[in-house]
Amino acid sequence: MDHVPTPSATVGPYLHLGLTEKYSVTQVTPKNVKGERVVLRCRVFDAENVPVNDAMIEVWQADSGGRYRHPEIGTQPLPPASFGFGRAATNEGGYCDFETIRPGGVPAPDGKRQAPHISVAVYARGILLQLYTRIYFAGDVANEQDPVLALVPEARRKTLLAHSDAFHPYGWQFDIRLRGENETVFFDV
Repeated sequence: MDHVPTPSATVGPYLHLGLTEKYSVTQVTPKNVKGERVVLRCRVFDAENVPVNDAMIEVWQADSGGRYRHPEIGTQPLPPASFGFGRAATNEGGYCDFETIRPGGVPAPDGKRQAPHISVAVYARGILLQLYTRIYFAGDVANEQDPVLALVPEARRKTLLAHSDAFHPYGWQFDIRLRGENETVFFDV
């Protein structure tokens, strides 16, 4: 007997119907927000390295000064024009794009600064709860001292790095591999 997914068994089509069609936000920060403009392309792959065309990616980030738009995080309020949040569905090629700025480093609990990063939640078929990961920027010298990145085995850190896109002057590419070889590091939060 074939198993028919239900709302409690998988996010299935409910993901697209309920969240992405009406509530996509690909402009994470408005164009007038200060900071280095970037276009972040996220691609999602399954265990067989096949693009996942029905996933949803949520991103949230600090502004260029390392401040979040959240009353309990950071000490300075963000200007109202800063969003810091995005949500998009992957297309047939398994990718979605976000327009944003490169975030600043945020304070860590130990008083040090974390490397600039973007927090990510991945929703996809067959996943009951979202998966959390981070996007760091390859080549950023702050990565060497990041306390969260230091918790990840060195050989696996590459799965958390976005790489500049040679074909797009402001582009960064980040691959999310749900399983298999080079599976992305996901955090238990």
